[in-house]
Amino acid sequence: MANIASLLKAEISRIARKEIRAETEALKKASSQYRSDIAALKRRLAEQDRLIAKLKKNKPAAATKDMVEETIQLRFRADGFASLRKKLGLSAAEMGKLLGVSLQTIYHWEKGQSKPRASQLQGIAEVRKLGKRGAAARLADS
Repeated sequence: MANIASLLKAEISRIARKEIRAETEALKKASSQYRSDIAALKRRLAEQDRLIAKLKKNKPAAATKDMVEETIQLRFRADGFASLRKKLGLSAAEMGKLLGVSLQTIYHWEKGQSKPRASQLQGIAEVRKLGKRGAAARLADS
């Protein structure tokens, strides 16, 4: 009886080791793949860092600042522009005077019939920063 029990115990442990080995092999393969992927990403990151350092060394700081400003895209929404004008308490003529455009142009922008040029978008961004008092002061100066 003890012989059968020990044989059964040995067989159970052999099968358990076999199952565990099969499971751990898949995990080992996945782990190895992840390590190689991480190493490749680290190499790419180091290469990009070297490239950035090289570009910074070749370009003066002022030139990179101008490049950043050029990449900033100003957006325009007709209803947002209309609400800005109302928030500042300006008439369309006064807003046109601030931006250097006509009254009719302001109405076309607000209705969405046309869009401002890039230079005009810059002016709109400046007016957006003013506030009521700043806009009134700028109108009084001109």
